[in-house]
Amino acid sequence: MLPRLLPAHLTRDTDGTPISQLYGDIYHSASGGHAQAQHVFLAGNGLPGRWQGRKLFVILETGFGLGLNFLATWLAWQNDPDRCQVLHFVSLEKHPFTADDLAQLHAAWPELAPLAQELRRHWPPLLAGEHRIELAQGRVVLRLVFGDALDALSRFDAAVDAFYLDGFSPARNPELWSPALCRALASHAVPGATLATWSVAGSVRQALSAAHFAVEKCPGFASKRQMLVGRYGTQSPNSKLHFTDQA
Repeated sequence: MLPRLLPAHLTRDTDGTPISQLYGDIYHSASGGHAQAQHVFLAGNGLPGRWQGRKLFVILETGFGLGLNFLATWLAWQNDPDRCQVLHFVSLEKHPFTADDLAQLHAAWPELAPLAQELRRHWPPLLAGEHRIELAQGRVVLRLVFGDALDALSRFDAAVDAFYLDGFSPARNPELWSPALCRALASHAVPGATLATWSVAGSVRQALSAAHFAVEKCPGFASKRQMLVGRYGTQSPNSKLHFTDQA
């Protein structure tokens, strides 16, 4: 039997923002989780434009958390008449929430309610390993990998078009931003694969650059002045990565 994990527990900051007891950090901006997902991760990766007309598009996320990035991406895909035929979304999570906690957290975003309910209906047991969930008649495939991210990436077998780097702060969760983790991400990147993250920490930029991602700062979300976007295999650090807030 697969080993059980230490789950996340529903805790909120004084303003109601979900917070991790284990890492002492918030799960999303107090200015809005859905809007943050749209600005940082969708727009930061040039989506939905980059998946349009494609047969398959693969996204890999570090840190599933509340599932907001996945739900925002699924909604954008669903609303796009030129969407790719199949969307694969791979997400790594060491401390997943229970379905009951997710239901409370998802209540803050009524626009995501139908998709969130469908996600929770298929929510797997909190056991280490990969859990495959097929949605939208099999056209949206969520591969949830519960456990250590670096170990999961060593077993991963797909080529990735876009990365969502959404771990907790590098100061509080350094494993998800380490040079080894960035090299593991790069080993699965297709040429020209993009990435986006809210973090602009120098250590993160250095680790990504060393893994052959060209990165640059772009306007951040709400009170956060900057965020980071990147492209794999682009040698010039000054090449334009075409951040577009279109999601």
